[in-house]
Amino acid sequence: MIEIGGDGRTWLLSGPTSSYALRLTDLDELLHLYWGPRITLADAGSLAALPGPPYRPFESGLDGREEYPVEGGPRFVRPALSVRTDERRGTEWRFEEYEADGDELRLRFVDDGLGITLHYRMRQDVVERWVTLANEGPSLELLRADSATWTLPERDGWRLSQLHGRWAAESRLVRSPLTYGEKVIGSRRGHTGHQHLPWVALDSGASEESGEVYGCALGWSGSWRICVAQLPDARVQISGGAGYDDSGLLRLEPGESFTTPVFAGLWSDGGFGGASRAWHAYQRAYVIPDADQDRPVLFNSWEATHFDISEEQQGALARRAAAMGVELFVVDDGWFGARTSDRAGLGDWTPNPDRFPTGLKPLGDYVHALGMQFGIWVEPEMVNPDSELYRAHPDWVQFQPGRTRTEFRNQLVLNLAREDVQEYLWDQLDSLLSSAPIDYVKWDFNRCFTDAGWPGEPYPQKLWVEHVEALYALLDRLRAAHPEVAFESCSGGGGRIDLGIMARTDQVWTSDNTDPLDRLAIQHGFSQIHPARIMAAWVTDSPNAQLNGRISSLRFRFVSAMAGVLGVGGHLTEWSEQELVEARDWVDLYKDIRPVVQRGDLYRLRPPEGGLSAVQYVHGDESVVLALLQAQHHGEPVAPLRLCGLDPSAAYECRETGEVHRGAVLLHHGLRTGLSGDFDAAAIRLRRM
Repeated sequence: MIEIGGDGRTWLLSGPTSSYALRLTDLDELLHLYWGPRITLADAGSLAALPGPPYRPFESGLDGREEYPVEGGPRFVRPALSVRTDERRGTEWRFEEYEADGDELRLRFVDDGLGITLHYRMRQDVVERWVTLANEGPSLELLRADSATWTLPERDGWRLSQLHGRWAAESRLVRSPLTYGEKVIGSRRGHTGHQHLPWVALDSGASEESGEVYGCALGWSGSWRICVAQLPDARVQISGGAGYDDSGLLRLEPGESFTTPVFAGLWSDGGFGGASRAWHAYQRAYVIPDADQDRPVLFNSWEATHFDISEEQQGALARRAAAMGVELFVVDDGWFGARTSDRAGLGDWTPNPDRFPTGLKPLGDYVHALGMQFGIWVEPEMVNPDSELYRAHPDWVQFQPGRTRTEFRNQLVLNLAREDVQEYLWDQLDSLLSSAPIDYVKWDFNRCFTDAGWPGEPYPQKLWVEHVEALYALLDRLRAAHPEVAFESCSGGGGRIDLGIMARTDQVWTSDNTDPLDRLAIQHGFSQIHPARIMAAWVTDSPNAQLNGRISSLRFRFVSAMAGVLGVGGHLTEWSEQELVEARDWVDLYKDIRPVVQRGDLYRLRPPEGGLSAVQYVHGDESVVLALLQAQHHGEPVAPLRLCGLDPSAAYECRETGEVHRGAVLLHHGLRTGLSGDFDAAAIRLRRM
């Protein structure tokens, strides 16, 4: 709901439990008024009537109060907008008009031919903000164009939550006191990055299930920056958008425009868990494609075969996968071009004639005949120097003239900002998806930008933005042409996970780390912002030869992976009959609980730091608890779990034991460690009676 003050200069957006208000002064200063529990328009008017801060020498009366601080004038905070022309830099804008169109509020300002439109939309309790910059004047350069600046109310002792990490250790949650100055996180790698997810949360004493939490999440899949600043007067502002530094984002010629990505904000008084559930509900409703459809159980051939694949071998794996109850069979790397190792073939997206003499269609038809969907792996934004594509078009990659072309993983990055590269990839991928019964594409991105040059282009740094825009356009075009195909975002694991890529893909690859114990911390951090509906999680072989050699039971591996979109990645032809039978039972159980896990509300009952880790999902009259015992001292009892989200007056039957529990019960899970030190795990189902 959007409400407008009588003078047309106060605006109030309200969701089910929260409100967001802003005010335009007589001097055309756009000030932030309020963000928090739901209020009325009259309340917003009273806030607008309060006097401003007292005058203080060497301080600005606008800093910490402006809704979208621009560069120039009496301001000293980090600007959200920085513009440069041949004559000058900075912005001196004036208000022109507002529009309230359905659920979207637009505030338009102008400055010497540059139109600046601030967009607002409240969806559930999430405020979406973005900016459109339209140039009708002389050529100008956007040095910085953030999507939004968020202003927090005054509180004592703000605490900052963020997700940090690296390859195979993504999404690690850390909370620390916010101190004066700026805290900057982001990526200057050309993609979202393994090092930080573009999300922050601030609280001043919240717990898992109570207290105020403010959170912000950016929907951009390239380089980005979020800055959390505690100003000298203790006010806190959060600014974020595309691009990492201020060296130049885009050049806008007359008639050109740029629309920033969405920077979404959420207020919740339900603690960190309540904030997570609100974020999850918002993404399922407004971001994730077809979120009401449960994702299938998949098998991926990578860890079983690596590059040594053949049609016959994939067929043998498919038979075992189908017998296990798998619903989607995915051929990973090695099916195309001269791809017998990571040294060749990227860019040549046609089946290897020695491995698939008549293309992928026979294998796809065979997989379908087994009752499964068929999927493949691609990495379209990359090219090997040893490829037909690179030999024909060495100028299609990002490179700096006169400098060595840096290779990571024996590959270079295609300059997707070029229209000829875009059309080549469209032709290759459209033909591929039309040539075989392909239901799913795992879209990978396995190296960062390094030599991000574009020889001959007058403004080469625009490729940082235009690469991402071209990626989005290509995915949108492929989805429109092949609506039956689902896409997964992968980037060496969790290197490209954000609201922008999620709007165009059906699930994301959370991490290359499939160790079930390591995954608990990764999944715990991931769940702070993103729902289980998109979180791919695999059961792989034990010992975990990929990373740490840890031995874990099939039970522990399955319960850990069932917290998201279940997949299997082991070498099935080497699994024993006993393992295959047990795996079939776990897959059947997951299919039973899948609607609850993928569509339910998540409660983090126990964090993974201690001996017992547990998550609970509630959907309608059903609930699922996944509990994993990591460690236990001899003779130490394992504390029972207190369930959440259930009707305290109702009775619930535990389907595993037949016991009947009341709504807010302590659930005894029966977990223990054996003399071998093996971990234990349980999947517990409850249904309202």
